[in-house]
Amino acid sequence: MAVNEAEREAMSRALELAARGPRGVNPQVGAVILSPDGEVLAEGWHHGAGTPHAEVDALSKLAPGAAKGATAVVTLEPCNHTGRTGPCAVALIDAGIARVVYALDDPGVVSGGGAERLRGAGVSVEAGEQADAAHALIEGWLTAQRLGRPHITVKWAQSLDGRAAAADGSSQWITGPAARADVHRRRAEADAIAVGTGTVLADDPALTARAGDALLPHQPVPVIIGSRSTPADAAVHRHPHTPLFYDTHDLRAAIADLHERGIQSVFVEGGPTLASAFIAAGLADRVLSYIAPVLLGGDRLALTDIGVGSIGDALRLTVDEWVPLGPDLLVIAHPANAPRSQNPRSQNEGAA
Repeated sequence: MAVNEAEREAMSRALELAARGPRGVNPQVGAVILSPDGEVLAEGWHHGAGTPHAEVDALSKLAPGAAKGATAVVTLEPCNHTGRTGPCAVALIDAGIARVVYALDDPGVVSGGGAERLRGAGVSVEAGEQADAAHALIEGWLTAQRLGRPHITVKWAQSLDGRAAAADGSSQWITGPAARADVHRRRAEADAIAVGTGTVLADDPALTARAGDALLPHQPVPVIIGSRSTPADAAVHRHPHTPLFYDTHDLRAAIADLHERGIQSVFVEGGPTLASAFIAAGLADRVLSYIAPVLLGGDRLALTDIGVGSIGDALRLTVDEWVPLGPDLLVIAHPANAPRSQNPRSQNEGAA
């Protein structure tokens, strides 16, 4: 049975609701309950670890028996295990839900399998509706489930001829205002922003997410990686969050610690050395290249050694999007061999 217009609209609404939930050990999930004729009966979303999941939150707003024969539209496959809360699949079955439409499979070995349980109880199930939008919303959580580390975006700005700075080292501003505003918006979507000590010493960045001079509501935690000392009066020390410092060249160790701290997405913005190190280590899940229509020449390349010795070793990328930003162009891409949407069941339990 194909997804109908009411269910598509309900999924769009469920994604809006999901975004209200906090980012953390649990995914952001939204749910909408529809009557058999497509009317909205109730809405819900996950409010944080230990609270009712989105489906149960929505069902709690209905009188007993009111969900019988209804459709539940959910951004993530209803869970199938008992943690701090019970299985959502069972809650839907017990409520008399006749149909479930969801966007993404739950990748957890223990928490996944809700769709199979629902089908076993005679519930009609449809998967994959607006999967890309749902994936984008909880990409950090999905990466944490699949790889046991945060989702990592590596960003750089460059001239058309691939330079990050002019011969004298000046780099402000290669790109224009629209591109810089886009960077700040994307910073605000990340849990952490990472730079190297070289960038701190050269540019003294604030590492905040701003709209003009105003701070955006969500600020990424600043992360400084490298062995050189950071001046006590550096701008990063005035960040709303206390900076995290990693005096190490072991990027995996630093990323593992961020994962332990509950950070699920990292925005790497730390210059050619750090960007290249993340790419060479195979830690870049996404790259953002802001390209300005200027020529600089010289040897200050946007990327340095990434471990490519010959054309056969080239890191192939799949372009997800080309975004014009005033005179500049943003290229969004990911390693060609990386999965992007429906993730396989991981070896980690899903959160509850």
